[in-house]
Amino acid sequence: MASGIEKPMTIADYLPVTLLDAGAFLKRELAPFPGRLNVMLRCMLTSAIVIVISMTLEVPELALSLLVVFYVTQSNVVVTRLVGVMFMVGSTLAIGLSILLLKFTFDYPLLRIVIASLMFFCSVYLLRVLKIGIVFFIVAIVVIYVQSFVDQTDQAELLIRAVLWVWVAVNYPIALTLVVNMLLLPAEPQLQLKAEIHRQLAALETRLTQLIDGATGVAPITLAAVQQGALSLQKLLRFTTMRDTRYREHQAAQLACIATVSRLYRGASELQLSWPGASAVRLAMLRELRANVLALDEAVVSGEPYRYVSTATPDERNAADTIPAAGELQRALHAYADLVASGEEPGKPPASEPMVAHDAWTNPAYMRFSLKTLLAVLVCYVFYNAVDWQGVHTIMLTCLVVALPSLGASAQRALLRLSGAAIGSALALFMVVFIVPHFDDIAGLLLIVLPVVALGAWILAGSERIGYAGLQIMFTFSLAVLGEFGPSANLTEIRDRLVGIALGICVATFVQMSFWRESEGDVLRQKLATLLRAIATQLGAPRAGVGLQDELSSVQRQLQGWAVLSECEATLSRVALEPSWQEGEQEQLTVHAQTVLAQGREIMLAGDALRKAVAAQAGSVSSRTVDAVRAAQERACAELKRYADELAANPPDAHAPRRIGIATQGVEPELADGPLIGAADELSRQVAGLPDWRVDALVSAPSSQAIRT
Repeated sequence: MASGIEKPMTIADYLPVTLLDAGAFLKRELAPFPGRLNVMLRCMLTSAIVIVISMTLEVPELALSLLVVFYVTQSNVVVTRLVGVMFMVGSTLAIGLSILLLKFTFDYPLLRIVIASLMFFCSVYLLRVLKIGIVFFIVAIVVIYVQSFVDQTDQAELLIRAVLWVWVAVNYPIALTLVVNMLLLPAEPQLQLKAEIHRQLAALETRLTQLIDGATGVAPITLAAVQQGALSLQKLLRFTTMRDTRYREHQAAQLACIATVSRLYRGASELQLSWPGASAVRLAMLRELRANVLALDEAVVSGEPYRYVSTATPDERNAADTIPAAGELQRALHAYADLVASGEEPGKPPASEPMVAHDAWTNPAYMRFSLKTLLAVLVCYVFYNAVDWQGVHTIMLTCLVVALPSLGASAQRALLRLSGAAIGSALALFMVVFIVPHFDDIAGLLLIVLPVVALGAWILAGSERIGYAGLQIMFTFSLAVLGEFGPSANLTEIRDRLVGIALGICVATFVQMSFWRESEGDVLRQKLATLLRAIATQLGAPRAGVGLQDELSSVQRQLQGWAVLSECEATLSRVALEPSWQEGEQEQLTVHAQTVLAQGREIMLAGDALRKAVAAQAGSVSSRTVDAVRAAQERACAELKRYADELAANPPDAHAPRRIGIATQGVEPELADGPLIGAADELSRQVAGLPDWRVDALVSAPSSQAIRT
């Protein structure tokens, strides 16, 4: 007889693991976060106004107008204004060039196709090499889009009118979007930056209050949340400096502020969840930390300089050294307060990216990419005209939309475009069959369209892993439902557009895989090497008498390490989606890259723990112990740099680092097993966990190698 009661089976127990993972992914990606609702409301309000105006004044291309609204509406007013201006410039340039092309080549189809192909080629080339490549993305789309107009009519006047209406349908929604985003529902980056700082400091204040009061139930702060928080602060600071001259003039000081906040948020993640029976001395220390966190939060909100608040005695304050996380919080607050009081500039901010790629005119990859994209578009154009199937005109646009620098990025974009188009088409089919026949006024139309707009905007405001699907849901749905100035009942257009998208993806993928494959495998290895070098620099052996500049510079280097780590993770997600003709090779690259990323994160954590241990025990250990730790740390840095250089070679020749022993001769016996030597040994262990990239090791290693997380 069973000794306990068996747990009843649930539906989830019968579902496959892949389906459960997909559900968990969607739940995570669709979860609300600060600012997401604001983006959705701005998209809905602007789209509603555009629908009413276009339907009332009979402005054609309403689906294109809504597409522009979604493209221009960004997370804050700075990016919205920048994208809006570039769209206006790009659309005006594109329409002007298209009219000139039609004026001189309307009666010469072959010449028109040749010149249009040259214009398309140049636009795609500039799309790759310029920082404002979105302008020429619009030019390329319009040039191809206009060719489908030419094939539908032989009257030049109607053709020019259709092209000019495209300019109107694109630019008036841009102006309306800018008005809504800047006047009605503004999302100022300064306010967003302060709100994000407040959120992170509030999480720390909540954790400190929990420890003081002995409460439970506060959710832990994960390492992924710490990484995302650091990246959000850096991104918002960059937008804020573009918007506010005061932030731009003191960008270095603001960078020191967000570095301190990230350091505090990281410390909050390391604080223990409960502290039963804490002494009065430790409680006084925690109260002082909480008072300073609140003071820093108030200083950021008000714009006043931060001053350290002393509420505890020196003995109570020294109790922080007994808890590594609390000691780190105290040192971070002291360092930032001393910096503000000294009035020193903590260093220069990072340089901005150049407008033109440094190898724009020497790297043949850009020309090859343009030729491949042009070839795919021309193949689709020939098919489109040969079968005389007007409904699949999306086949040419799809070739350009999914044309991204690497196969992985293209596969990701293609998957999002196809899935978004399928969802949008299904919603349109349901609305046309069951809902549209019951409505015949503008209010009913808004009731039909706005929920789908809200869904698309909510998905669009998410991460890049799903954002583009939201755009496709809205655009495909609006093409089917809003293509005419009255109720639509043409179901074949829904099918034809979906077929055009699927065919375009197939042609574009085949061309990109067959000619000059641009895999990001080599790029991923170079980025991993850059990450390891950044970690090695961050792990520089601590020296006595470290000043404020060095301490803040160390924290800023840690922020840069998080940024490089996030970039490597994004690249790896694209590499994993790259189609390959060879079995096994792609899996081995993915497995080894995942291992390097996991170990790189652990090495960063171990190095940070060692730095905190050195700071906490400064003055209480002998110089021989410190010298032994420094020697081990310097050897770990040398091994990391050597490994990074061998990983960046082609082919990679990186062999696993050796385990570094800690020279404990002469070290006090009571310290040989202490936290300082233990932290140095943990760093050595994590460095030795990096995988072997040599060819013989790759061949012999099993494809199902376990990945340490």
